[in-house]
Amino acid sequence: MDTKIKILSDNRSAGHEYYLSDRFEAGLVLTGTEVKSAKDGKIQLKDAFGEVSANEAWLVNAHIGQYSHGNIMNHEPVRRRKLLLHRAEILKLQHTTRERGLTVVPTKLYLKNGLIKIELAIGKGKKLHDKRESEREGEMKAEARAALGRRRD
Repeated sequence: MDTKIKILSDNRSAGHEYYLSDRFEAGLVLTGTEVKSAKDGKIQLKDAFGEVSANEAWLVNAHIGQYSHGNIMNHEPVRRRKLLLHRAEILKLQHTTRERGLTVVPTKLYLKNGLIKIELAIGKGKKLHDKRESEREGEMKAEARAALGRRRD
């Protein structure tokens, strides 16, 4: 089966702010105008996070801009949106967030076979010195790539 994936929003700061581990793919319960706005790319995941309450998973603080051609029935830009996950995945998220003090971070929102999906990762917050170390490693890798590129010329 040929799966077509189109990334609608990418949370690049998640890798900078957190150590990311297990990843999950989840569906989202959205209204019609939210789907149209998301397909237009009017979505912001930077401040969003996932939470589990009453055995249901929720996406909190994700901003989906209002649809430009919407009417009085247009959606609220920031609201809790239900995540569609298997029971075992919800229980795992619940265990890791409550017992080990980790958080659920949305990393990207994409269109897969006509359905809007979100990729969630379990993250542990980085301290300031960890962020500096990650930046240093990235700079060293970039310099190494540049040196290899110059050598090939």
